[in-house]
Amino acid sequence: MLRIGVIGAGQIGSAIAKALASSGRYQVMASRRSIERIKHLERLGVRLTRDNRLVAESSEVVFLAVKPHKVAEVLREVADLLEGKLLISVAAATPISKIASLAPKAKIIRAMPNVGLIVKASFTAYAKGPNVSDQDIKILHEILGELGSFMEVDEELMDAITALSGSGPAYVALLIEAMAYAGLKVGLPRDLAYQSSAYTVYGTAKLFLEEKLHPSMIKEMVLTPGGTTIEGIFYLEEGGVRTAVMKAVEAATRRAREIAEKLNNPK
Repeated sequence: MLRIGVIGAGQIGSAIAKALASSGRYQVMASRRSIERIKHLERLGVRLTRDNRLVAESSEVVFLAVKPHKVAEVLREVADLLEGKLLISVAAATPISKIASLAPKAKIIRAMPNVGLIVKASFTAYAKGPNVSDQDIKILHEILGELGSFMEVDEELMDAITALSGSGPAYVALLIEAMAYAGLKVGLPRDLAYQSSAYTVYGTAKLFLEEKLHPSMIKEMVLTPGGTTIEGIFYLEEGGVRTAVMKAVEAATRRAREIAEKLNNPK
């Protein structure tokens, strides 16, 4: 059974540990200073510790899930224990080159999941370092498959991925909330407004992902001349919904690049 360690079991790190442990396919160890906050993971068989070096030493694959400003400190602490091991960094704004300078003997993957991994429905983009083998990629795919869907990308796209799918659950949550508020405005009970809004988003996503229907095709399936949907679409277009979303992702990408520049090129 593959031994996987998670250094930094915060929200994302503990969700990774939970998903992998619940699969029954891996032995999982996780570290965090405040172990009390993740005691529930022990019920799934996750071994908890405050010792990052113990995690690195005991694991064949290591997730680095600390905050970006902690990456250098943690890697200096454990780098000598990562030789030949697959190191999967989910730390935002931290390029492979910086990780490699701190842990030169590790086999490095830079990944960006989102909070959907809590329910094993993350989209995870990843970029690989130069010394990662085909066998490493096979193992990586097996692991990421436990978290949801995944895709390899060029590393230069990671800031945009952070802004789109990393931050994306917040945009979709805002949409669900807005739809639910609209339901409340036209007289729907609160539970019905939220349930119908959430399942509408869920079902629409499944039509795209499973039935391979383009969003424009899904939209056309609902539109009828002079009907209710085209009336609603008219006001959404007038409000500039698509432009607002594009501007939001563009702004978030710009911010991701600013953060990366500040962290990795300090004055």
